[in-house]
Amino acid sequence: MKQTFIHRHHTPHLVLFFAGWGMDTNPFKTMETAGSDLLVCYDYRTLNFDEQLCSGYEEITLIAWSMGVWAATQVLQKQTLPLVRRIAINGTPYPVDDRRGIASATFEGTTEGLNEASLRKFQRRMCGSASAYQYFLSVAPQRGVEELKAELKAIGQQVATLPAATLRWDSAVVGTADRIFLPENQLHAWQGETSVIQMDAPHYADALFQWSEELFRWPQEQTTRIENPL
Repeated sequence: MKQTFIHRHHTPHLVLFFAGWGMDTNPFKTMETAGSDLLVCYDYRTLNFDEQLCSGYEEITLIAWSMGVWAATQVLQKQTLPLVRRIAINGTPYPVDDRRGIASATFEGTTEGLNEASLRKFQRRMCGSASAYQYFLSVAPQRGVEELKAELKAIGQQVATLPAATLRWDSAVVGTADRIFLPENQLHAWQGETSVIQMDAPHYADALFQWSEELFRWPQEQTTRIENPL
């Protein structure tokens, strides 16, 4: 795992952000954190996590997106960090799961068939629209397709061998236009104690990553909060 600070001013509060598969810091450099420090985690070929980078903070807000939800659940379940809120976005702790994540056949097909063309197709589906995809290309990760394929294979192996983790999430954001982690699967995954917020958004959208003291600056009419999904 790689861990990179985007904002580091040694403030009392840290936003700890777990990005999705295939990412680096580029797509998140404009992420608003209301003056807090921002540490981005990505590249899950291993789940080695340097807790020392989070030392000295009075409060930490955990935000995880896509495959980062699974990675954070695995990595942080036994950590003693001062987490004050835990927010999952368009992902679940069960990333390869026919009912609560990405269908096994879809995950395996994506892994085995990954090449430059299929990666572009995946990113287009991830963004939802042509204009959003064009924006994503302007901030796209600078990582090669073979490296991304190795990461996806490593994730699949770890999901198959690691025991289920038990980290509790306070809120889960479900994009109702998500074509990667299907909304109905996300809702199945979050049945229980987690509060669910539904947002009219695809899997990746810049608006998903704008954090403020009110958690997120989303237009009220775009979100619906439901305490007990399904």
